[in-house]
Amino acid sequence: MKSLLKKYRAVIVFMLTFLLVYAVLTFAYKFYLQWSTGNIYYPDYLTHLVAEQSADLLRCLGYEVQMVPHSEEPTIKFIVNGKYLARIVEGCNSISVIILFISFIIAFRGGWKTTFLYGLLGSVLVYVANLFRIALLSIGLYHYPWRSEILHEVIFPAIIYGLVCLLWILWVNRFSNLSKTKND
Repeated sequence: MKSLLKKYRAVIVFMLTFLLVYAVLTFAYKFYLQWSTGNIYYPDYLTHLVAEQSADLLRCLGYEVQMVPHSEEPTIKFIVNGKYLARIVEGCNSISVIILFISFIIAFRGGWKTTFLYGLLGSVLVYVANLFRIALLSIGLYHYPWRSEILHEVIFPAIIYGLVCLLWILWVNRFSNLSKTKND
C-alpha cells in the first residue's frame, strides 16, 4: 500500500490541492454573492460590471444597448437596438471559470511569483475574453436568433473553456514545477 501511495503521490497531492483551493475559492465567492444581495449593483457588482463592459463593447461597434434589471429574478435584461436578446446572470461573469483556472495552476504549481503572475494575467485574459464572448453572443443572437441554442450552448462555452484549456497546457508545459523536472 505504501508503494502505491508513493507511486501516485504527485497525483494525490495535485487532486487534494486542486479540491482544497477550489473549495476555498468557491466558498469565498458564495460568501461574496450572499454579501452583495441588495447592493445598488444588481444582481451583484461583478455581474453588473460584466454587463456594463459588454454593453460598452457593443456600443463601440455601433449598437444601442440598454440594461434593465429583471423584476422577477436577479438578472439584467440585455436589450440591443430595442430587441430583448438575453439575460445576464451571475454565471456570465466568468468568476466560476476563473476559480477553476486558478485552482488548476495552484495545484500544478510553479514558483510563487510565477504562479501568482500567471494566475493574475490568465484571469484577466479569461475575464476580457468573456466580455468579447458576451458581446459576440449578443451580436449573434441579434442577427441569427434561430441559432441561439448552438451559439449559447456550444460555440461560446467552447471559446471560454477552450481558452482555459490552452492556458493550462501552456502552464504545465512552460511554467509549472512539472515542466522544470522534464527539462532538467
